[in-house]
Amino acid sequence: MSGGTGGSYTLVVALAEDATVTAGALGEHRLPAGAYAYTGSALGAGGFSRVDRHRRTARGDNDTRHWHVDYLLGRPAARIDRVVRSVGVDVECAVAERLPAGPIEGFGASDCGCPSHLSAGDALDALAERALAAHEAAVAASDNPDATVEVVAGSAE
Repeated sequence: MSGGTGGSYTLVVALAEDATVTAGALGEHRLPAGAYAYTGSALGAGGFSRVDRHRRTARGDNDTRHWHVDYLLGRPAARIDRVVRSVGVDVECAVAERLPAGPIEGFGASDCGCPSHLSAGDALDALAERALAAHEAAVAASDNPDATVEVVAGSAE
């Protein structure tokens, strides 16, 4: 998953039990067990290595909380099921806007005008399919004919 090629990604997260998440200035929020999708960007020199960092946080191998999603992934009940990514294009906000409304206003969206980059759904597979469709639609609407969409395992090293 690492590498210099970047783009946008959605982490499809299974939360096995209710959890309280305190994410910086957003304060404390109670999230019920269920399916969540967090959309972010990986556009810097490290590309999708940011996703590897999220995986380490979800495994408990990284205690640093830098981004809002770290506070969710740092909960023992949280597991990244899969990652949908758009390679070679910045469609972070376009994808987030195509997903269901977020349970926490401003989550992951402190650097843009989106309501939230965290989405919630009842069923993990259904939310993953919506994330895939959102990425495909956003890439199709982009001006980059070389951009691709792929789904990769959430627990890869």
